[in-house]
Amino acid sequence: MIAESLSKEIARFILEKKGTDISILNVKNLTSVTDYFVIATANSDTQSKAIADYILEKTRDIGERPINKEGFTNFNWVLLDFVDVVVHIFLKDARKFYNLEGLWGDAEITRIADE
Repeated sequence: MIAESLSKEIARFILEKKGTDISILNVKNLTSVTDYFVIATANSDTQSKAIADYILEKTRDIGERPINKEGFTNFNWVLLDFVDVVVHIFLKDARKFYNLEGLWGDAEITRIADE
């Protein structure tokens, strides 16, 4: 799947599990590590786990699997690495502290409206 399409699908999966404050950062011209970051906020560690598990389930259904996943011990910051798309699911305080949008301030950012 094309990275841009995958990032949008993952944002949709996050919305389906009531994730909030979703942003897609296009970083392909800023780093060779990945093309897109999908960043979202969960309200609790339980929701963070539910979102991550749902993304893994739904991406598997479309033939995509992460090469790495981290943060499954405390769910404060869950990272799912699909090579061209890296997903970050934060609890609110962690998201504010790490401020990825600020760190990657030169990236083109698409905000996804909470439905």
